[in-house]
Formats: sequence, C-alpha cells, structure tokens
Amino acid sequence: MLWYVIKLIILLPIIGGMIWGSLKLSQKLQNRMASGTGVRGRSVRVVETCMLSPTMKLAVLEFHGREILVSVSRTGMVRLAEADAVYRGDEA
Repeated sequence: MLWYVIKLIILLPIIGGMIWGSLKLSQKLQNRMASGTGVRGRSVRVVETCMLSPTMKLAVLEFHGREILVSVSRTGMVRLAEADAVYRGDEA
C-alpha cells in the first residue's frame, strides 16, 4: 500500500505536467496556424462566419476583391451571392 501511495505522489504531478504542457503546446501551434505566419499572398480570406445550425453555417469569403456568401454544410459549399468587397477600416 505504501508503494502505491509513493508512486501516486511521484507520478501524478508528472502526468499533470505532461497534460498541461501538451495543452499549452497545442494552443501555441493553433495560434501560429491561425495567424498565418509565413504564408503570404493568400487569395482567399474568411471575412465572417455565422452558425445557422450544428451542421450548417454561412460564411463570407473575400476572393480577388469580391465578397462571396457561401453556405457550408456537411455535404459541401454552395455559393449564394457575390458582391464587390467593402473596405473595413478596423482591419490592419
């Protein structure tokens, strides 16, 4: 019984540290991928998304100076509308 408690006292912080470290690493990698560092000159950019249901959402994509409204579901994407891109002053 004493051996079990000693192992528990030693291994529990190690396992907790590994879990915490993997969460921090995944957050760091996810932020790096989302920010697009190192990827320049993309022609498609997601401007805004809106969830309609758990399986469907609307998305506004900017593509070569045009904004395209698409419906995204499990089965694919459908273009709904298209317009000239609007300048948004809050973007860098």
